[in-house]
Amino acid sequence: MRTPLVAGNWKMYKTNQEAVELVSGLASLLKGLGGVEVAVCPPFTSLADVSRLLEELGSSVALGAQNVYPRSEGAFTGEISPPMLKALGVKYVIVGHSERREILGEKDDFVAAKVRAVLDEGMTPILCVGETLEEREAGGALGKVEGQLDADLANVKLEEASALVVAYEPIWAIGTGKTATPADAQEMNSFIRRRLAAMFGESTVESVRVLYGGSVKPDNAAELMAMPDIDGALVGGASLKAEDFAAIVRAAS
Repeated sequence: MRTPLVAGNWKMYKTNQEAVELVSGLASLLKGLGGVEVAVCPPFTSLADVSRLLEELGSSVALGAQNVYPRSEGAFTGEISPPMLKALGVKYVIVGHSERREILGEKDDFVAAKVRAVLDEGMTPILCVGETLEEREAGGALGKVEGQLDADLANVKLEEASALVVAYEPIWAIGTGKTATPADAQEMNSFIRRRLAAMFGESTVESVRVLYGGSVKPDNAAELMAMPDIDGALVGGASLKAEDFAAIVRAAS
């Protein structure tokens, strides 16, 4: 039985003080709730203070980062290394988000290097995959996602695969208010699991969590989470309000 994971991707929102206030409220709302794992992914500027707060509160909420550079150190101005994140108590790292692929031009070989670097530091990558509306309408959605999985996970060893987290995020549903229907999301998540099984073996991927992301809200979360191959959510805008995010977590639990 896979424990659902609900991770909040805050993107470029929340000052340091706002981040602390949000996590404090969230931890209170989620206190005593079981059957689900929760992670928050604040901007780099807030990681240290959020990490300290979670430790002080004794909260089970895990800390995540939104990005990483795939080198342990070096002359890479403005970048953050895996050891830096690990030292702050980061458990999850979002890799390959469509905003980095589409806006910043990150290619699959770079994403694959990030996956490898995160695993080498003992953290868990949340690999994002997904298609554009044009690709879906042209019948290319499955092919696009299959290509991303094959390329981005090319450096993953068989014994490491069971700890992976993959998030299906259709690009056309991110921040648009549009959401894939539960049936659409289930179809793709099931396809992702089958592709992972072909890559790493059936028994290995039974423990891999495949999330859905793309305008997940309190009013659609329960229906999405009811699908057999949706093991949680990567939540954007709704993770910026403690009450909304907590409602999604409760739906997953």
